Amino acid sequence: MKVRTPESKRDGRRYGLKALTLCLFVAWAVALSVPSARCEDTPSSVPPSLQPHEGTAQAAGERKPTASASTTLKSDDEYGNVTEEEVEAPGAKGAQIADPIEPWNRAMYHFNDKLYFWVLKPVAIGYKAALPEEIRGLFTNFYYNLKAPIRIVNNLLQGEPGYAGKELARFVINSTIGVGGLRDCAGECFGIKGRNADLGQTLGIYGVGFGFYLVWPILGPSSPRDTVGFAGDWLLKPTTYISSNFFDPVTIGLYAHEAVNKASFHIGDYEALKAAAIDPYVAIRDAYVQSRMEDLKR
Repeated sequence: MKVRTPESKRDGRRYGLKALTLCLFVAWAVALSVPSARCEDTPSSVPPSLQPHEGTAQAAGERKPTASASTTLKSDDEYGNVTEEEVEAPGAKGAQIADPIEPWNRAMYHFNDKLYFWVLKPVAIGYKAALPEEIRGLFTNFYYNLKAPIRIVNNLLQGEPGYAGKELARFVINSTIGVGGLRDCAGECFGIKGRNADLGQTLGIYGVGFGFYLVWPILGPSSPRDTVGFAGDWLLKPTTYISSNFFDPVTIGLYAHEAVNKASFHIGDYEALKAAAIDPYVAIRDAYVQSRMEDLKR
């Protein structure tokens, strides 16, 4: 059995970071080279069940899919998605996004769909049966508090120092009086309300477009812009530095537990969205864009 020396581990981390940096650079370059998404009025905000942007965990957990996300679009434009007539038609609403790699995205959509029904949903059902809602709510507070650095930094980057200060105060109070973030004491005891913010949102405020629609396995709907934002937010999470390894089993385990805990509050939502949509893939794509556009307006 091969024993890894400290030098080989450092080399592995170095190569991993180089690969990640290269991937982010490529994604960034592609994002800048592709036209931004065309956006109009955004009715209801309906995010899909799986999404990569992390800074809005609590708020996202409170959103629920609705049938309004099931609007489908015919395939005719340069990327095979939307005709100009449909975009300009009276009453046509909702944001669109280019989808030049639709075959890949649809394959990943089906992969994530099976992952949900075969793994996440059964685990979430068992988890929900084992833990009462109050306990699961404590975990929701805990994970939301861990992401405070993301909200603090991005509120500052978005020119919202007041909200950054409130998020800092919430983090200090909830981490101490709130028993490590299990309770939202800052909100319940002192009425301090923060503001969700993430790096993808910050880039959007600075004028960086979506680029194009991109579905990642496990992580779900995204875009090159939000993928870069997800990686940046990941670096701001305290759990990233639990170990010297960039991807640590404990960190990944916490991410998986957070996903199961969140899913336990929304069993049936994704099924309702699929049942209401003519094409669930298109419905989720539209919901993702609408949700992110709403994030930019907040």
